Amino acid sequence: MAALLGFARALRGAGVDASSERVHAFLRAVDVLRPGVRADVYAAGRLTLCGSPDDLERYERVFAACFGAGEPPDVRPGAAAPPPRLRPVPRDARTGPGTPAGRDDRTPRLAALAASADVLRRRDFAALSPAEREQVRRLLAALALRGPVRVSARRRPARRGEVDPRRTVRELLRGGGEPVRLRHRVRARRPRRVVLLVDVSGSMAPYADALLRFAHAAARGPRTEVFTIGTRLTRVTGELARRDPDLAMAAVARAVPDWRGGTRLGELLDVFLARWGRPGMARGAVVVLLSDGWERGDPELLAGRMRQLHRLAHRVIWANPLKARPGYAPLAAGMAAALPSVDAFVEGHSPAALERLAAVVRGSGPGEGAGRA
Repeated sequence: MAALLGFARALRGAGVDASSERVHAFLRAVDVLRPGVRADVYAAGRLTLCGSPDDLERYERVFAACFGAGEPPDVRPGAAAPPPRLRPVPRDARTGPGTPAGRDDRTPRLAALAASADVLRRRDFAALSPAEREQVRRLLAALALRGPVRVSARRRPARRGEVDPRRTVRELLRGGGEPVRLRHRVRARRPRRVVLLVDVSGSMAPYADALLRFAHAAARGPRTEVFTIGTRLTRVTGELARRDPDLAMAAVARAVPDWRGGTRLGELLDVFLARWGRPGMARGAVVVLLSDGWERGDPELLAGRMRQLHRLAHRVIWANPLKARPGYAPLAAGMAAALPSVDAFVEGHSPAALERLAAVVRGSGPGEGAGRA
């Protein structure tokens, strides 16, 4: 049960609208079927947890990360099920008269896979083995990042809402003045732009790959911009546009000249604001800084640029991988200087932390506010 709930939480982090009602239906469907059989769990989740065609690709990615990769079963309506194959079942002391045959040996294995993925969601990126990193990369590839929806000044036709006089008059003219049904309009709604600033300096080396893969998943959205920061500011939105995560990471590696260098957050924020932020990219956007806050430059410069960014942006969020460590306090000069201009200060050390970050960006998750300057 806990493993299946962890799978549902991972789906929510990937952007699938797995509501509590859908999760309850999923658990009931799995209980009716065979909880230890991969194909049954796959089919039950696909039919109960996915609410739109956009959810299907994310579901495939999360299922493969939680239960292992494999050929997905055919769940199309009307698809013929393979005929049952009778085979001798050896007697075993573990299989009692009340235990359904075929469930005892598979249930622990499938539950262990899901439980392992749920544990990995909470593991610090810096403590992962190479095999665990590969599984975590599949989880990160399934994440989704969308900005909160804002009401636009533009209006669009709608069945309800305020009366649209121009469309209504045009309909009257077409009908020769005969009465027609009133036409309506509403204000259009569109997601806010999300800007990610990912620290790739030496102190962030254990986390940079995972955070850039998170940025790659986020860059699939139409209104997302990604920059790397270290000793230089590099725009990598185009490199992350590649669909394959490994090809995207290779393109970023070629484009970024300051891997594992120093950190000059204040100077690079000044460059960002002058070249992109003030001209429009940061105006009304959700700006997310993924950094440990170590600063080699002037903290006062960083504090001043953060105040400017805060005035431009809709919201400023800082994700710090060190925040999850016991006894952590934001005492580093850069972090202390920036924090008064941060709206939400969150962790960024694990897949689960990045799922919570995505919820904070959407405005649907709890964020630890730091107050306004």
